[in-house]
Amino acid sequence: MGLEEKLPEGILTTQLEALVNWSRQNSTWPLLFGLACCAIEMIATGTARYDIARYGSELFRASPRQADLMIVSGRVSNKMAPVIKRIYDQMCEPKWVIAMGICASAGGPFNNYAIIQGVDKIMPVDVYVPGCPPRPESLLYALDKLREKQAKDTFRTYANLDQPTQLTASEIDALESLRQKQTA
Repeated sequence: MGLEEKLPEGILTTQLEALVNWSRQNSTWPLLFGLACCAIEMIATGTARYDIARYGSELFRASPRQADLMIVSGRVSNKMAPVIKRIYDQMCEPKWVIAMGICASAGGPFNNYAIIQGVDKIMPVDVYVPGCPPRPESLLYALDKLREKQAKDTFRTYANLDQPTQLTASEIDALESLRQKQTA
C-alpha cells in the first residue's frame, strides 16, 4: 500500500537532490584550457577512440561562464597563475577542477622559481591525474572519480558559500611566498 501502487505507470519518484546530482554527473562541461603537452592528451580524449561523450562532456567550452569543470593540463607558470585564478573565479558554482599530469599536480620535473609546484596552491583541486603525460584513459578514470564525488554532493554544501570575490593579479601575493618557499 505504498505510493508506488497509487501512481500510474511511467511515473518516477526520487529526491530532488539525487536528480540534480544525476544531471550534474552526466553533463559535466569542461573548460577548454590546455597549458602544455598534457593538453594534446586531453584533446585526444574527445576523439571517437576514447569517447568522452559518454560522460556528456564532448563539448569543451571556451567560456568559463558556460563550463563547470576546469581541467588544468600541463605546467602552470607564475605568469599564468593569476589568469587561471581569474578564469576559475568566473566559473559558476558548482565547479570542479582536475589537475591533469604531474606538472599540474606537483610541478613535475620543473622544480624552479618559474613554475607553480601544484595548481592546488591557487585553487582547490578535486581529482589529480598522475603521469607525464597521462593517457586519455587516465583522464576518463578521473572523470569517473569526479562523478562519484558529484553523486555524493548536497545542497547544503553550496548554501553556505560566500560570494566569490574577483582577485586582481596584484592581490595574488601567495605566488611570491611560494617562490620564497621553493628557493628555501
